[in-house]
Amino acid sequence: MKQTFSTTEYPVFTLEFSRNETSFDSVDAICGYFRACIEAHRAAVFIAEFDHLAHTMSLPEGQVGDEIRAAKNVVFCFGIALPSPQALAGRPRSIGVAEIEQGFMVTFLEAPMPIANAAMEDWANGLLKVQSAVA
Repeated sequence: MKQTFSTTEYPVFTLEFSRNETSFDSVDAICGYFRACIEAHRAAVFIAEFDHLAHTMSLPEGQVGDEIRAAKNVVFCFGIALPSPQALAGRPRSIGVAEIEQGFMVTFLEAPMPIANAAMEDWANGLLKVQSAVA
């Protein structure tokens, strides 16, 4: 038997925005948007939508931050490369979507694959309304 431990850490991408900065009005709508983005990508596949808040609240020992009103994960995978069995530990990908008092927060672990990061950042930034310049 061989056992290893990796201390590799990946940064977390976080995008927090108010309700007036987006045309989306709920976590469900935002998750639907991400699902459409995933399904339109040539190498990504949608796996599931997980209601993290409902699950945590259903546990007797479940604890949820006071500011969280809704929280779901959109689970998917980019199938571009599988260089080693260890790569499975960081897969599949997940984008977290939370509704908080101030608006919404989108989070995901940045991947070691630039193509995946670029796609996820583009998708996240696509949630924001285009701000017109005031003359």
